Amino acid sequence: MQERHVHPLVKYGLELGPVLAFFVAYISLRDARFTVGGTEYEAFILITAAFIPLMAACMGALWLLSGRLSRMQLVTLIMVVVFGGLTVWLNDERFFMMKPTVVYALFAAVLGLGLWRGESWLQVVMEGMIPLQREGWMVLTRRLAVFFLILAASNETVWRLMSTDAWVTFRTFVLPTAFIAFFISQHKLFERYSIDEAD
Repeated sequence: MQERHVHPLVKYGLELGPVLAFFVAYISLRDARFTVGGTEYEAFILITAAFIPLMAACMGALWLLSGRLSRMQLVTLIMVVVFGGLTVWLNDERFFMMKPTVVYALFAAVLGLGLWRGESWLQVVMEGMIPLQREGWMVLTRRLAVFFLILAASNETVWRLMSTDAWVTFRTFVLPTAFIAFFISQHKLFERYSIDEAD
């Protein structure tokens, strides 16, 4: 399917909408307990069960609108299904809470493997979005790999040492904000290694 332009607000809405919906549902129902099929579940578990198809539907809509999903989006969706499914099946919220740790650590490992081979696999994924010289891609990839490791460590720290309320807030607001802040902080790199400037 040919890639098509999607308005940024629609794209971000489909990507972040499920996360915000999870937050609102959790804040509204966090003290509730539900009995389903003779098994008692905390609200977190049932909200996770609803989050999985919602996330899949939003990614499906994004694919229909744009004609493609990035590898990062596909990996994230798979991890949501796997870890969310384990959370519901085992009635244990910890699996869903550790999902960002695994995702970010995996991304850091993949980028690190590419760097070890002398390649920027980030460039393969994002070349159409950011026109950089090869050296710029290598620098950005190194920084992003380290950033992913920091995010993985941060998520692991929060879910292990803090309350579920704190983790939900961290996942909903801190992680997306950290991504925005990271790319804004790279503006000098983008200027220095811009292909336009090189030309």
